[in-house]
Amino acid sequence: MILVLTSDGDEHADRVVKPLMAAGADVVVFDPASFPTDATLEISHAGDGSTSRMFGRAGRRLVLDEVTALWYRRPLDPVAHPRVAARDYVEEECRVMAESLWDSLGCLTVPGSRPVIDRAARKPYQLELARRLGFELPATLITTDPESFLDFYDRHEGRVITKPVHGNQLDVEGERFGRFAAPVTPVDVAYADALRFCPVIVQAYVPKRVEVRVTVVGRKVFAAEIHSQVSNHTRYDWRHYDPGATPIRAHDLPPEISQRCLDLVGRLGLAYGAIDLILTPDGRHVFLEINPNGQFLWIEDATGLPIGAAIGELLMSGVT
Repeated sequence: MILVLTSDGDEHADRVVKPLMAAGADVVVFDPASFPTDATLEISHAGDGSTSRMFGRAGRRLVLDEVTALWYRRPLDPVAHPRVAARDYVEEECRVMAESLWDSLGCLTVPGSRPVIDRAARKPYQLELARRLGFELPATLITTDPESFLDFYDRHEGRVITKPVHGNQLDVEGERFGRFAAPVTPVDVAYADALRFCPVIVQAYVPKRVEVRVTVVGRKVFAAEIHSQVSNHTRYDWRHYDPGATPIRAHDLPPEISQRCLDLVGRLGLAYGAIDLILTPDGRHVFLEINPNGQFLWIEDATGLPIGAAIGELLMSGVT
């Protein structure tokens, strides 16, 4: 049995799940947001050393110990019933129970368990591990010291970008903002003292021929080049790309870089990862970051790289 944890309307999950089910695979898709109102979870220790884990929904009960692969795609947290008091408490209790259950299954988990994903998503940790594996990194400073920031800015003649240490979404007075990689402006320099209150990643700008998205699925590597320099909108961060104006093509990744990508995903404890690199004008591949649960459909649709099929094969294999 393959268990897929994701929210409703997930096109990425559909791309993988539908062919598996058409081939006769036993696949269960579950959104933890429906727990505990519309689904039940149960962990039982008999006292004789045996354990059972059960899942119930719409009158059907499944033995989760029979799960051979778990795809931790994009699940939402449990949501308490509207009539329940102390909703925050109830939802936290449900979240801890559910996460503990998933983590205890002992089967192949793609990309990894929640704790593994959370640790792998930490950019400072990624950078250090990538450095140890031999990736070239941009000159980087992670700091809350305004003076260190200004020294770095001067040393690189103002050609620096900043990015968040972890999250890229923030809420300010009821409004939500996206925070992506962006060049440092004179206005930013004028407000450098604000760094005392929150750390930031500062990197020297690396000239780009193209940006490269490397998607690792198990032991398979799929590389795509994003021609982000054709538009000012994507020059600093391809996530602002316009599909009609930003060419995306398959990329021929050198074997040593491909192996480093495999090693990085493995060392992070993942079975899947989406790695962002820069290909410089002189042909060097420079590491930026890895998203342990990054989207893949846009790359597959643009290039024809069979990423979804590879995920399906990995889940069917039940082994990394």
